[in-house]
Amino acid sequence: MTGSTRSSRGLDDRRKRLLFRCWHRGTREMDLILGRFADATIGELSDHELGELEHLIEVPDPDLYAALTGDKVLPAEYETALFARIKAFRVADPSA
Repeated sequence: MTGSTRSSRGLDDRRKRLLFRCWHRGTREMDLILGRFADATIGELSDHELGELEHLIEVPDPDLYAALTGDKVLPAEYETALFARIKAFRVADPSA
């Protein structure tokens, strides 16, 4: 997978913006982690969860990647239920 598989059609502007930002992080690893998560969940996230995601994506890629892989701990304000969902999220690769 090299990019979003989800259309932004039908999403409000806030969700469209977040979907784009999750797929355009700056490092490919983070694009794939956050982009795939956003593809799968962006339409169902609550307003509160959208706020958590907006806050979380402000963390620099190296720090966020390290936290997601367990090599670093983020400040408590980022250790939310949404962060745990992203950390646990896996996408089945149909080509595997």
